[in-house]
Amino acid sequence: MAARLPTTPHAPGALRLVGATLVDGTGAPPRADSEVELRDGVVTYAGPRRPPAAGIPVADLTGTWLLPGFVDTHVHLSMVPTAPEEQRGRFPEEDVLEVAEVLRSTLHAGVTTARDLDGLTPGYRNAVARGTVTGPRLHLAIAMLSPTGGHADPVRPNGSLPAWAVRSGMPEPGVVDTDDDIVRTVRALLRTGADAIKVSTSGGVGSPTDDPDDVGITEEQVRLVVRLVRERGGRPVTAHALTDAAARAAVLGGASSIEHGYALSDETIALMVERGTVLVPTLSTLLRELDPATASEERLRHRAALHERGLDSVRRAVAAGVPVALGTDAGVHPHGRNLAELARLVQVGLSPLAAVTAGTLQGARLLGLEARLGSVEPGKEGDLVITRVDPLTDVGALADAASVRAVLQSGRVVKDLDGLVTTAS
Repeated sequence: MAARLPTTPHAPGALRLVGATLVDGTGAPPRADSEVELRDGVVTYAGPRRPPAAGIPVADLTGTWLLPGFVDTHVHLSMVPTAPEEQRGRFPEEDVLEVAEVLRSTLHAGVTTARDLDGLTPGYRNAVARGTVTGPRLHLAIAMLSPTGGHADPVRPNGSLPAWAVRSGMPEPGVVDTDDDIVRTVRALLRTGADAIKVSTSGGVGSPTDDPDDVGITEEQVRLVVRLVRERGGRPVTAHALTDAAARAAVLGGASSIEHGYALSDETIALMVERGTVLVPTLSTLLRELDPATASEERLRHRAALHERGLDSVRRAVAAGVPVALGTDAGVHPHGRNLAELARLVQVGLSPLAAVTAGTLQGARLLGLEARLGSVEPGKEGDLVITRVDPLTDVGALADAASVRAVLQSGRVVKDLDGLVTTAS
């Protein structure tokens, strides 16, 4: 089974976008005074500007930069900061509408495809496909897997649950201990419509009863998950891994990608290069700053040490040639600022052009969607971002969603602050 292409409504007819500097997502140098032609939402031409063609509307994008829609491979779109008591008092539709607003703000930030790694059900993917809500194309893990007391287990020591875990519509946690648990849970997730399976091979931060150094899903269990998804057409298996041992277990077990990877040894990095395992470093979340007015000195020192160790780990991985895809852990990182990750990727050694590729074609490749998404090439969906920012000299400016002046999804205009495309004639 090929990866599911999440659909969205498309724009019928033809449209020519001319005059922009094109950064096509493939890693090729930018092309000034370009032309991109769309027909029924699909790119049919991308290259130098051609002579005018009668009967086809033209949008003049002179002075702008045209890029592929971005792919954020690690988000949690149902995570919305709310006081616990307020969460408990809400009606289900309040939560649904709040997630709908997160979807919209993520799309308007330039992310036209997102992989949600715990917390959304396929109903949201279906709603985006129908056009009921505007949002990124969605690939979903639905729930992540960990042992009892691990990163996926929300139960507190006294048996109670946090407010977010009892929200209506939240997927059941993927708590698994035995091989039989794993078989049953993975098959249930695939039946429900999961596009990826997420395992936690280490403990986490913020879960009630575990520690980042704890062992989670083992190498043998990762191998079992990989076998199960292969038996049903194949899906990416990705691993939350905060320790080197956890990352190594995931790589040896056959995971497609490592999420975070803040303590990788040179040996594990070499193994990732050998196997083509992708690193999704979620640097925007790693580099969050604590409020010194409320955090203790000890916590601040611990956070600074984590920053230093995590940056060193990712820099060594980048230098060794580990493939990198953009992922933010949005939900922990603020929603709607997804492209802040581009500057973080430059901080660890990618060029701005390579960072754009990590956020477009490499992300699509990780999802198995590179034949249809991730670059501006004939035959691919017309998911496009238009900005007045030169991403090769000021990539950090894209963190502000206002710098994304227009967004197209399957050729359909979903944001156009300056009327650049909606006034095509």
